[in-house]
Amino acid sequence: MYEIEISNLEFEAIIGVLEFERKAPQRVIVDCKIKYKREDDFVDYAKVVELIKKLMISNGYELIENALDDIISSLYKNFLQIKEIKLKITKPDILKECEVSVKKVTTFD
Repeated sequence: MYEIEISNLEFEAIIGVLEFERKAPQRVIVDCKIKYKREDDFVDYAKVVELIKKLMISNGYELIENALDDIISSLYKNFLQIKEIKLKITKPDILKECEVSVKKVTTFD
């Protein structure tokens, strides 16, 4: 089993339900761990990063949970050798006193 770890992937996207969050992109940070079996092919981490950014920037999710579900589903569809994905999305600037993150772990058989 192999594991790819993508840490502190930072970019701007529209995400959130509050009115001001829908008007302008905000900084988000994505952390991702992917476990996979290498049989005939590998998981291209550059394509993983590209897919995460594309989905978040183009979809303008209201809920972090929706973004997590969509990204995990899309990653698995593009890389069938994936066995587990741990994905965390952080909104570091939404509250003055802390960062807010939501994480999801999905295992595939």
